[in-house]
Amino acid sequence: MATPLSRRDLEFLLYEWLDVESLTSRDRFAEHSRETFDAVLELSEDLATKRFAPVNKLGDQNEPYIGDDGKVVLPAEIGAGVDEFVKAGLLAGSFDESLGGMQLPTVVSRASSAWFQAANAAMSSYAFLTVGNANLLATYGTPEQIDTWVRPMVEGRFFGTMCLSEPQAGSSLADITTKAVPQDDGTYRVTGTKMWISAGDHELSKNIVHLVLAKAPGGGAGVKGISLFIVPKYLADGTRNDVALVGLNHKMGNRATTNTLLNFGDGTHSPTTTPGAVGYLVGEEHKGLSYMFHMMNEARIGVGFLATALGYAGYQASVEYAKVRTQGRPVDAKDPSSKPVPIIEHADVKRMLLAQKSYAEGALALGLYCSKLVDIEATTDGDERARTTLLLDVLTPIAKSWPSQWCLEANSLAIQVHGGYGYTKEFDVEQYYRDNRLNPIHEGTHGIQGLDLLGRKVVMKGGAGLALLSETIGATVDRAAASEVAAPYAAELRKSLEQLVSVTAQVWSAGDPAVSLANSSTYLEAAGHIVLAWIWLEQLLAADGQTGDFYDGKRAAAQYFFRYELPKTGAQLALLASLDRTTLDADPAWF
Repeated sequence: MATPLSRRDLEFLLYEWLDVESLTSRDRFAEHSRETFDAVLELSEDLATKRFAPVNKLGDQNEPYIGDDGKVVLPAEIGAGVDEFVKAGLLAGSFDESLGGMQLPTVVSRASSAWFQAANAAMSSYAFLTVGNANLLATYGTPEQIDTWVRPMVEGRFFGTMCLSEPQAGSSLADITTKAVPQDDGTYRVTGTKMWISAGDHELSKNIVHLVLAKAPGGGAGVKGISLFIVPKYLADGTRNDVALVGLNHKMGNRATTNTLLNFGDGTHSPTTTPGAVGYLVGEEHKGLSYMFHMMNEARIGVGFLATALGYAGYQASVEYAKVRTQGRPVDAKDPSSKPVPIIEHADVKRMLLAQKSYAEGALALGLYCSKLVDIEATTDGDERARTTLLLDVLTPIAKSWPSQWCLEANSLAIQVHGGYGYTKEFDVEQYYRDNRLNPIHEGTHGIQGLDLLGRKVVMKGGAGLALLSETIGATVDRAAASEVAAPYAAELRKSLEQLVSVTAQVWSAGDPAVSLANSSTYLEAAGHIVLAWIWLEQLLAADGQTGDFYDGKRAAAQYFFRYELPKTGAQLALLASLDRTTLDADPAWF
């Protein structure tokens, strides 16, 4: 069985390209070294391959169900593996030492997490949702809230969720109807229904800390009226809170992560005489969405990592299969009776493997780059911090959506490489595709990310977001222009980047936001491919002058991306520049 990730590639990205060792010169990470980073990665690889990967199919084939006692039932092996992960201290990796964490750089923690996501996507989600929840509360919670809820999550005794969507609202958070009524004791009573809540109920931890968006009185209409509340499954004294599991959603993939419909305050588990689930306000009233974006942005990059990990696992499986599966003969074979060759020798199979390699390794590099930006942001101030934050804001919708689209395509190609075996349950690539198909929807669809990128991020602060991205990519292009190997690619990327900047201005010259944003998903795809071409140019420079199969593979993947993928943006940018109204003018009666 192929390992789901390449340790060699991680080392190249972390040490030869991103130079994460340099982070140890910053006070926050001064206690660490490459030795500690390597120890974490080795432990992660070992646990992921021994305790997570072996039960990936088990969880897929034995979906969670609600037992006669009303509790969620999962295969025991999942709980045992999650316990091993918690005992190893990996859940606490990036948290402050003052909270019981290891204070690792985010980029190292993300690399560690990728092993578990690639080995067992569904099983990994319980812990990593908890990390996002705890990070939000560590930032915006009171000292009492941190002691009561965050510390147990860092220890792995409690797990956490994010409760945003509702059956009637979906991603339109302005339309949520969950309400929170203040009480004399400073708590709130929360009533409403939340849908699609990943890890919303289970028995893997002693408690589940729900972060719930709800509307408190006086907030007005729309998102401005939304507040954020801690609504635990069990109160601090162990009393059952009025959070009821109504049902489990049955998904095409990621099946071992429970996905729930929850009722808050329906009287099923009422802990008080006042109707409603007991909730604790986070921060100030009516600022809940801004707080929740802390977790949502972290989760968006996390979804990008999950998509990447699954695409990478499929790629690894494809390579292993293509090397041992014999079929057909070279088109220029002289002897028709010659033995079949491994399919990896066929040009079209190599095309599919190069495509997967360029998508998966490119996406992993982008995710790790964004994670290093998080570390720089956390350890700087002033202008450098502002610039880092701005660049991270611009890249976040791409870091979420690009891997979700193209690493899913990598999984599709992995099935194709396997041929008929690929769509059978006996081979892993079938499950990888189903698991990954959820990620283009998780944490905001492509349409939402496109609106965010074109409607907000590239025009924010008078266009400063796009200007900074262009400047950052331009600096790489300038360096690459001096490299004999990279110079031709640098010229191509410079041209594409200039087109992107020009087209962005043309799109917004329409004077009508509906026209400007009608093709925002196309803009997202084009901008994403240009960003990934930049990421591949960076990797090409890091490999410049190095010899061996690994570096030759990097050069081949970069060449593939620039020759097969980047040219696609030309037609997309031309469409955007035309201010095409095809989708905008389509009449619903036509469908």
